[in-house]
Amino acid sequence: MFTKSDFKKLKSQGSIVFNSKLLSNMSPLERYELLQLCHRRKYKEGEFIYYQNDPGTGMYFIEEGSVKLAVTANTEIEEKKFEIDIHAPSEFGTMSIGYEIQRLSSAQCLTDCTLLGFFKPDFETLKKRHPETAVKFLESVSTQVMKQLEQTMKKLTESIGVDTAFSILLESQYDSD
Repeated sequence: MFTKSDFKKLKSQGSIVFNSKLLSNMSPLERYELLQLCHRRKYKEGEFIYYQNDPGTGMYFIEEGSVKLAVTANTEIEEKKFEIDIHAPSEFGTMSIGYEIQRLSSAQCLTDCTLLGFFKPDFETLKKRHPETAVKFLESVSTQVMKQLEQTMKKLTESIGVDTAFSILLESQYDSD
């Protein structure tokens, strides 16, 4: 028998299942299969989930609350900071699934938060149990990353010129170690 608390958790998870942009190309059953491997974690207002440059070990779906993503760049002249606030049912940290990458930002709770963590071992389990779902999920992550790259290249081109923007892109592709 479901308790009121169980029903509330299912409803919150359902909100993620049906409202997540990242999961939009997946069927409800595939979304459910993925979310069953997630780990519910509670964080207090002001608590950091991870820090910029930490190893990327997984991603998070916001079930309840708001999170600030902040990038700090130290230049010779000053420290610059970019921040964005995201809310349920958003997700963040997606590039750490399928890619060996350090955290690009710090993530800090603006409110008390309930997050669903999906980590690299969970993705490995998904690949074994439901390989088609794992492929669709990775396609979704790749599509999101490619859209981000496209938008970044467009803004870089407008800001620093097409030749410099594409030389950065191509050098990173062909000169990487």
